[in-house]
Amino acid sequence: MTTQTIQGERRVVLVTRRTRLDQLVARYNTLGQAKFYVEHLGADFSDYLQENEAYATSLRLAVQALQAWGRYQIVDRSLLANFVFAPSDIVVALGQDGLVANTMKYLEGQPLVGLNPEPSRWDGLLLPFEPGDLGAVLPAVAADRRDTRSVTMAEARLSDGQVLRAVNDLFIGPRSHTSALYELSHGAQTEFQSSSGLIVSTGLGSTAWLKSIVTGSLAIAGQLGMPAVQGAWQPMAWEERALVFAVREPFPTRSSQATLVYGRVQADQPLRVRSRMPDNGIIFSDGMEADHLQFSAGMEAVIGPSRTTGQLVI
Repeated sequence: MTTQTIQGERRVVLVTRRTRLDQLVARYNTLGQAKFYVEHLGADFSDYLQENEAYATSLRLAVQALQAWGRYQIVDRSLLANFVFAPSDIVVALGQDGLVANTMKYLEGQPLVGLNPEPSRWDGLLLPFEPGDLGAVLPAVAADRRDTRSVTMAEARLSDGQVLRAVNDLFIGPRSHTSALYELSHGAQTEFQSSSGLIVSTGLGSTAWLKSIVTGSLAIAGQLGMPAVQGAWQPMAWEERALVFAVREPFPTRSSQATLVYGRVQADQPLRVRSRMPDNGIIFSDGMEADHLQFSAGMEAVIGPSRTTGQLVI
C-alpha cells in the first residue's frame, strides 16, 4: 500500500485544549481585563502569554503537517464525550499528559499520538513527540510501522447502563466535601462504609493519586510508631490487567466499618460499590469532574479492567 493511498483512506483527528489564557479571556471577556485580574493579584501575566504563544506555534506546526497529510479534523477537548471516532482514525493529542489520558478513554483501540507543545514546560510522560515530528510519524503509524504501548484502562459500569472509563483512576464519592456513604464488596467481603470516597487506579495511574494515598498512609503509620514497611509500594506496569483500589479517610462508626480499605481488582474479581448517598454521589475519571456520572442512592457500580486497551504510539 502506498503512502498516497494510506493518506487518502485514514482520517487524522487532532485533539486540542484551551490554554490558561484562553480560559481567562473567556471568563473576563477581553485580554485587557484578564491581564488586569492576574496582575492585580500580583502574578506574572507574561507567563500566560508565553504559554499561549508556544501552544499557538505548536498548533500551527501540527496543522501544517495535517494539511500535507490531507484528511483531518480538529476537535476541542470539551467535545470528546460526544465525538464519534471511526475505527480507522489516527488520533493526535496536542497538550499535557492529562489531555492524552482524557482522549484515550474515549477511543476503541485507535492509535494515539501524544505531542508535547512545550517540552521546556511539560515533562510529558505520555508525550513522546513534538509537533515538528508529526509529518514523519503519521505515515509510519498508518503503515503500522510504529510501535504502540498498551495501556490498561479502568471501567465503571452502572446498574442503569452508563459506562465510564479511566486511564489513570476513577473517583467514587461525594460531589462536595461531605461523607461518602456506600456498600463496598470485593471477593467474599462486604462492608458499609463512610469515607471521603475511594479511588480505583490503573497501572499508569499507580504513580499518581494512588501513590500519594499510600505514601501518606505509611507516613502516618510511621509517626504513630508502627514499623516501617520496606518496599511497600511498587507501581504496576501500564499494561498489567489489574487495578488497585484505596479508600480515602475511612471512618468507622456503629453502622460503618473500615477494614476493606485496599485491594487488587481483576476481571474475575471486580469491585462492587452500591451508593447510599441521596443526591450528591458522583463518579469521575482522570481528574475531569465536569464529565461525571451521577451515583445516587441504590445505584451499583461494577468496576474492573476494561476490555478495551489504550494504544499509545511510541
